[in-house]
Amino acid sequence: MSGPLTEVALLLLNTFVNLYVLIVLLRFLLQVVKADFYNPVSQFIVKATNPVLVPIRRIVPGVGGIDLSSLILAWTVEFIGMGLVYALVYGGQIPPILNLCGWAIIALIQTLLNIYMFSILIIVILSWIAPQSYNPAVLLLHQLTGPMLSRIRKIMPDMGMLDLSPIVAFLLIQVIEIFLRPIAEAIDFPSKLTQLALGL
Repeated sequence: MSGPLTEVALLLLNTFVNLYVLIVLLRFLLQVVKADFYNPVSQFIVKATNPVLVPIRRIVPGVGGIDLSSLILAWTVEFIGMGLVYALVYGGQIPPILNLCGWAIIALIQTLLNIYMFSILIIVILSWIAPQSYNPAVLLLHQLTGPMLSRIRKIMPDMGMLDLSPIVAFLLIQVIEIFLRPIAEAIDFPSKLTQLALGL
């Protein structure tokens, strides 16, 4: 394949991989923060991931309340997806397996950072335009980001009605991303593949 067919294939592949990894990581995070799994959005996430996740859980048990099976599933999807993306971009070549393992880990970390970045951004915007919103998705975002923001508030000086914890969270995420870039370069993460798979 070449030209438009390759671009269509990359579009479909990236869309499927990114969306499914996002859903799996959301399930992992919601379990970590003990979110409400009776929430309609949570129920959708559970139904979307159970067909693949339940068989993996029979082999990979959780450890200390951490759902390792979700992380393994997300990493496996990234590993396969990025390998296919690489093959499409570079004419059927197969990347070194160890490099691909590292690329998948970096992609997962970037996705986790993006989840928190956009979740906090949405909450901040909604606090201005719809502070009393009881939408199930909004409630879930509050449950997801609440533990992080509350920890930041505990170590910050009292600013009265002014909550600077989202700004601190944004800065922390950007600091992690700064440290992530040289690691990606160290394992020869191709810039073209980085743009396609990570959105950088």
